[in-house]
Amino acid sequence: MPTMLTFPDAAERHRLNVLGSYEVLDTAAEPEFDRLVQLAADIFKAPIALVSLVAEHRQFFKARVGLPVCETARDVSFCQHAMTGEDVFVIPDARKDPRFRDNGLVTGAPFIRFYAGAPLRSVEGDALGSFCIIDREPREEFSAREARILGDLAGLVMELLESRRQAVIAAGARNRLQSIASTSPDAIITADATNTIISWNAAAERMFGYDVEEIIGQSLNLIVPPASRDSHRAGLARVASGEAPRLIGRKVEVTAVRRDGTEFPIELSLSRWLEDGEQRFGGIIRDITERHEAEQLLRTAAIMDALTGLANRAHLNERLAHWCCPDRRATVLLIDLDGFKEVNDTLGHAAGDLVLVEVAARLRACVGPENFIGRLGGDEFVVLIEGSADPLKGYRLGEAIIDALEIAINVAGSLVSISASIGIACSGEQEKDADTLLGEADLALYKAKRDGRGRTCLFTSDLRQAVIAKGLARTELAHAWQTRAFELYYQPQVELEEGILIGAEALLRWNHPTRGVLAPGAFLSMLESDAVALPVGRWIIETACRQAAEWRREVHPCFRVAVNLFAVQFKSGDLPDIVAGALSECGLCGSALELEITENTILQSDERILDQLRRLRDMGVAIAFDDFGTGFASLSMLRDYPVSRIKIDRSFVSGCDVSERDRAITQALIQMADGLDLKVIAEGIETGDDHHIMREQGCDDGQGYLYGRPMPAAEFLRRHLETAPGACHDLRMAVR
Repeated sequence: MPTMLTFPDAAERHRLNVLGSYEVLDTAAEPEFDRLVQLAADIFKAPIALVSLVAEHRQFFKARVGLPVCETARDVSFCQHAMTGEDVFVIPDARKDPRFRDNGLVTGAPFIRFYAGAPLRSVEGDALGSFCIIDREPREEFSAREARILGDLAGLVMELLESRRQAVIAAGARNRLQSIASTSPDAIITADATNTIISWNAAAERMFGYDVEEIIGQSLNLIVPPASRDSHRAGLARVASGEAPRLIGRKVEVTAVRRDGTEFPIELSLSRWLEDGEQRFGGIIRDITERHEAEQLLRTAAIMDALTGLANRAHLNERLAHWCCPDRRATVLLIDLDGFKEVNDTLGHAAGDLVLVEVAARLRACVGPENFIGRLGGDEFVVLIEGSADPLKGYRLGEAIIDALEIAINVAGSLVSISASIGIACSGEQEKDADTLLGEADLALYKAKRDGRGRTCLFTSDLRQAVIAKGLARTELAHAWQTRAFELYYQPQVELEEGILIGAEALLRWNHPTRGVLAPGAFLSMLESDAVALPVGRWIIETACRQAAEWRREVHPCFRVAVNLFAVQFKSGDLPDIVAGALSECGLCGSALELEITENTILQSDERILDQLRRLRDMGVAIAFDDFGTGFASLSMLRDYPVSRIKIDRSFVSGCDVSERDRAITQALIQMADGLDLKVIAEGIETGDDHHIMREQGCDDGQGYLYGRPMPAAEFLRRHLETAPGACHDLRMAVR
């Protein structure tokens, strides 16, 4: 706690007597003082402004803004320091000042960081207190000009204390206010209750275009836009009738109008006081045109490609996500320029940029304002036909685009000929996310280029496997393993009754150098038949176990991770040893891991597979039967294999084609599993209705987009685990 400054006894008694002669301690608030602290708060943009008078054991606030109490103890007062000097007393950061860092007003409410106080002295020079501003954030600088303004305001306080009823002092106060207003970069205007302007500073002249001589006595409506004048008059009428003004003490952004009729945005701070029994209104006005322009530039830069003026990738992804919903339809045209590389190689990148700008202009003209156009990057563009999933419409537009782009472009006297290949995909009846839809258009584009370029190709279901099989060579897959291009994503699994997170399924992703993040559907069939499946499968188990151990240790002691197995992993016969080694190395019990097998694995009816599964179950590892209900052998195999849980396939759970018969099947499967003492988890829970239906049917657990999409470990931790570190996690999932 700071040491209270002391005075010689006689001098202190004299000072206290002088202070008492003002008869101001413990008096009620007065508009004249309140106006000055409000003015200081507005000018300096300070949350707290005070007129502080230092008595024997306390400091009393004659006027205050932003502080709920009217006094504090003297021994914590900053103002007892400020009143002893001649100049403004400034503390840039109280936490760094050894005199104040332990002060209760710094360590506790109101948490003072910045303080600036001008001394209040009687005409004889006796210290009475200070006029101060306070901020809860530090301020690096407090200029001489600002100190002069604060000192002038302190002088006004003293003039009011000496004799606020004397006309000479009142005139002096008005002169000081005008002096402050004349040096302010912001417009400062006062008006009376009849909306008549009575003061107008130099900044207001520059901002609005009216000289002070011609504006004084005029209506304030001159600077109010015509469309807002009725509401402005209505507000004045409400105040005249006794209603409290709505904008007093607040900063608001509104529109004003200049003399020439141009409208512009302003930040307005209003205050109100009584002067000679008459209401006065003051406004501090700042032109925020440049701020609005900067904000608009930032917003535009965030969604627009700087070269072409088209939407950028981020904006495209946002638009695609909006239209890739069950109740919306969309068609995507993915456009890749043919021959553009030759332009860059022969004419240079500057010429290439001109070509891209011209392509963007032709796309706008061809596509029209009703459709969305974006640039993915390089020479790739996207057209999004919103509200339509008509492949023929997309095809016709694609052909029209190719025709438009094939017209030669004049670049610095050289004619440049390019064309385009276009892939088209439609959202259709089946729900697709943005990545899937764009991926399908990419596969169609691949075919268009392979078939000779300069053409349009529609996506068909057989394209995916055909293109992937030819486009992703096994050498590329081996390279992915060597360069550690694989990554595990995690999708939350939730206990349905309470809606709490119980674990996650680890799902493999390939960070492809040119095609981005690939889901298993793009490469799994090739991976499962390749020798690299064995080391990848082992890596998946070990990585998932390490991640589970970390999360169980740090935030969720009950966390369980599920891992999909390849059929080839059973052929070596050492799968139980691999699992046991991973669990031991990570310090995990068997119940922390669940291994998922598919019908393709079980149909091999290999005794070696059955033996390994039994060994895994003996270790406490859970065995889940994936995609249950979609194959031929699912029911017959349940009695022979040591399965602990079945996963109901998403085709029975969600989607527009799920019928009452599907619901009856899931109900029967759940009842059957209960009779066999098996747990059940439902995949593909997309909506709150799916969640509630499966819970009512008695399903134990669920996973699906309702709870979260597959995501990298860091994002999974941030979204689903960091909210409740410590004890067994009880994260409630958002179920509508």
